Amino acid sequence: MDKLIITGNAKLSGDVEISCAKNAYLPILAGVILNKKNIHLKNLPELRDIRTMKKLLEMLGVKTNVSGDTTTFDSSGMNSFEATYDLVKTMRASIFVLGPLLARHKEAKVSLPGGCAIGTRPIDLHLTNLEKLGAEIKMEGGYVHAKTTGLVGANIVLAFPSVGATENLMMAATLASGQTVIDNAALEPEIGDLGNFLNAMGAKVSGLGTKTLTIDGVKELHEVEYEAIGDRIEAGTYLMAALATNSELVIKKANPGHLEFVIEKLKEMGGQIEVRGEEIFVRPSDLRGTKIDTAPFPGFPTDLQAQMMALLTQVNGNSLISENIFENRFMHVPELQRLGAQITLKANSAFVEGGFPLKAAPIMCTDLRASAALVIAALCAEGETHVQRVYHLDRGYEKLDQKLLRMGVQIKRVNED
Repeated sequence: MDKLIITGNAKLSGDVEISCAKNAYLPILAGVILNKKNIHLKNLPELRDIRTMKKLLEMLGVKTNVSGDTTTFDSSGMNSFEATYDLVKTMRASIFVLGPLLARHKEAKVSLPGGCAIGTRPIDLHLTNLEKLGAEIKMEGGYVHAKTTGLVGANIVLAFPSVGATENLMMAATLASGQTVIDNAALEPEIGDLGNFLNAMGAKVSGLGTKTLTIDGVKELHEVEYEAIGDRIEAGTYLMAALATNSELVIKKANPGHLEFVIEKLKEMGGQIEVRGEEIFVRPSDLRGTKIDTAPFPGFPTDLQAQMMALLTQVNGNSLISENIFENRFMHVPELQRLGAQITLKANSAFVEGGFPLKAAPIMCTDLRASAALVIAALCAEGETHVQRVYHLDRGYEKLDQKLLRMGVQIKRVNED
């Protein structure tokens, strides 16, 4: 088990290049199942979740081949419709294979998913709405077992704009007969990217970027080469790390439009931030406290809440964060407090007193985004902080330690065994 050792009072400098988005590529990888023709995906990030999804596809009979920056997937010889517990337990995104398996093979057996322990995140929205498309679903021995004689388009209204349910239903509807309309669909950029990928293969998805998606089913898809969008959460993390350490940094290969709400909030706090095309320029800033309410896109993303909290420990004045998406997403608070952060929790809100110096202490990662918050705090803390259980971090941040090293941070990865 690896840990990171970070020397604090750090300054970031130079630039950092953002990787393709994990949260875009995971459903796209599941979408490979829909197509009997070859799919060529460029610049898949080297992440634990991506490797797990590739293993899952290979277990289903998909052949993979890597050449340079391109990974080719051939699902023409798929011979299984079962996603077993051994793989699924580590990653919630494995549920994405349910819709594509049903659409192409008319049967799917998928273990109930695992992943970060940040809340219940039920898959009810996936299952009840797949039933509206013609699936028969049973829960047996910890597995979702779904069958259909053929999916048929339907009008669906999501009770909540769930990203995962929207993506699963989009993929299922791609090969369904007739038209599917999904109302109250999620608006996250990763939804649009999945739609663009499906359309590039010959699907007929319209309404991308709106709350109403229309999918006209097609009989088959064609060969495609595709590259996912940049990771907005990774970009936001480095943006906050630069501001927390009062550094000057250029963030490259980002899409600032995907972070518009975050950037405007940081500017409102006094952040010196300039956007030029796909680059975000950050300069040392005198920041003040603020109020944050997490919300579905285009609001403040829950996936940046923990990193924002770490930043708010370093600003002038007090701040209030309300977490409205997940009920158990303050697990980073005790670890930040170990470094000296002044944070008080009440229900789904955290009161952060800014300006208190942080000092190094052993800290432990509890989930993916909490891990990023602890790294930001360690960059600010006086002394040498040992960040343990960074396997959580490796699920979503490609080569974070190497990128920080190139930005001038004293950081090393060591094995604790």
